[in-house]
Amino acid sequence: MSAYIPTNLISITDGQIYLSPDLFQKAVFPAIDVGKSISRVGGKIQLNAYRAVAGDLRLSYSQFQEVEVFARFGTQLDEQTTKTLIRGRRVREILKQPQSQPLQAAEQIAVLLAVTSGLFDSVPLEEIDRVSTILCGVMRRELPSVCKSIETGDKLTDEEYQAILKIASQIIKE
Repeated sequence: MSAYIPTNLISITDGQIYLSPDLFQKAVFPAIDVGKSISRVGGKIQLNAYRAVAGDLRLSYSQFQEVEVFARFGTQLDEQTTKTLIRGRRVREILKQPQSQPLQAAEQIAVLLAVTSGLFDSVPLEEIDRVSTILCGVMRRELPSVCKSIETGDKLTDEEYQAILKIASQIIKE
């Protein structure tokens, strides 16, 4: 669609959010299609930690959405495609947001880092919410300095990322 008013509206809002009827029918709320939504300034104003995990997240989720459509036809899937489906379903589950229960930036980063790193691949879908809730609580208790760094917009060190992954790994093993 191209016209004067939509073009100006996009310029005013610096992007657009595409709400997907398919995601809505799957009870994914908010039903935002990350592949079709656009932001001209989003990456520039994000916290450093968000930028670090968002690139991998968007790419892997887009790949998942494409593969998911073809997997419905019941064809034989190779190992890599199966892994893409497993991870994508977990990413979708992580992106579901209960109403009036926002997560702090540090908690979001911890959960997104864990899921994009593949740590949640072995967690059953029905357990994702419980495990991510535990991860958020432990993150606040065990790594308060990392939480503060994330929320102030500091760039995280490799050691800080590894500390988050270590905690997530321990929680998933339990």
